[in-house]
Amino acid sequence: MTKPIKKIVFPVAGLGTRFLPATKAIPKEMLPVLDKPLIQYAVEEALEAGIDQIMLVTGRNKQVMEDHFDHAYELEKILQEKGKAEALEISRSMLLPEGSISYVRQMRPRGLGHAIWCARHFVNGDPFAVSLPDDLIKGKPGTLKQMIEAYNEVGGNFVATMDVAREDTSKYGVITPGARNGNMIEVKGLVEKPHPEDAPSTEAVVGRYILQPEVMDHLAAKEIGAGGEIQLTDAMAKLIGEQPFHALNFEGTRFDCGSKIGWLTANIAMASEDPSLAARLKEAIGQL
Repeated sequence: MTKPIKKIVFPVAGLGTRFLPATKAIPKEMLPVLDKPLIQYAVEEALEAGIDQIMLVTGRNKQVMEDHFDHAYELEKILQEKGKAEALEISRSMLLPEGSISYVRQMRPRGLGHAIWCARHFVNGDPFAVSLPDDLIKGKPGTLKQMIEAYNEVGGNFVATMDVAREDTSKYGVITPGARNGNMIEVKGLVEKPHPEDAPSTEAVVGRYILQPEVMDHLAAKEIGAGGEIQLTDAMAKLIGEQPFHALNFEGTRFDCGSKIGWLTANIAMASEDPSLAARLKEAIGQL
């Protein structure tokens, strides 16, 4: 029997330098795609998957994300007085049950692996998911739900993957693939940002993971990897051979919202599917 996945860690302490000056005072995770910030899409995906314990690993100037998942009393009072019931409901739409969301501070930016290690007390010996809000994935069901369904079959560890051009492998963690079963792939190895000529495949890891708690033991060593940072990929690679490890080539469209073009594309894609915006968007683009 596999232990259910009820916990998720969102590493959201990054500086968002590619979006300066917008991210000087606003976290990149609060950048909107249409009318919702990236972090809300990520949390909604987790809730759809049945996850009900949420941890945000934050950094300095990230308090606005805590406010987003809390009451905005002055705003709610004004909306109520003006009789704007729909807007009031939208404002309250991300109020989670009390105690289901918590926060911990990553005091120094030392890499994704270090951010996950900062959540070790929250994990507390349970398997858990990790989601990077920069990676907005549009799909039904959501990617985390797809992964948990696969995890419930075979257990162990999972990463979400997609096929990329070989020249792009240096931007991702890349798996060495083993046996395939539909869109589930056995993981024989993992390497972080390999040169294209050295990449073991073109199956690239994107920002969704299911991990067993033993990964924390490897992260505790704080080994420095690619880019001079503590890499989650390096710790995950040490689980291969010790525990089942699979990749899921998910069904959905991924937008790299950590890049300007990815964020713009996500906005256009979402607006194109909104009946109230699609026609006007097409007309506006045609006038450029």
